[in-house]
Amino acid sequence: MWETGVSRGGSRSAGRAAGGEVGARSPGSATRPCDLVTVPARQGLEAVDILRLRDGVGPVLHDGPCDTLGFLVPPGTADGWDVPGSACTQTSARGISLVGPGDRAVPEPPVQGSGWLVPPEGAYADATDPVVLRAALGEAARTIEAVDRCQ
Repeated sequence: MWETGVSRGGSRSAGRAAGGEVGARSPGSATRPCDLVTVPARQGLEAVDILRLRDGVGPVLHDGPCDTLGFLVPPGTADGWDVPGSACTQTSARGISLVGPGDRAVPEPPVQGSGWLVPPEGAYADATDPVVLRAALGEAARTIEAVDRCQ
């Protein structure tokens, strides 16, 4: 299980999901917790493509063997998450910075053996909107089902 917190600075968008404006920073807010939706890699990769086409993807982690992907979502998402084939976990606010030193470098992933599929500086938002993610995961599942039927 991954644990993370979110701190975002720099010149990228604070994102619609976080309710911020472009380049906005929260004064005095060093760490903001988030939840993490984990899905099988195949469905997650399809969902990332769908979200990228619609400018709605936040940072996404992958585990070492790439069996699962983890989408950072706003805190509180886990309370009502019920998408079959996925899990949403609350994370502790231990905090990681989603910016590197001097707001330029890519930060290290929060868990050893994981990596960024969509790094924070390449993401559209601080976190993926859970409503948008739910729709993308559904579309991805239907796409995979259609492909598998054709094989």
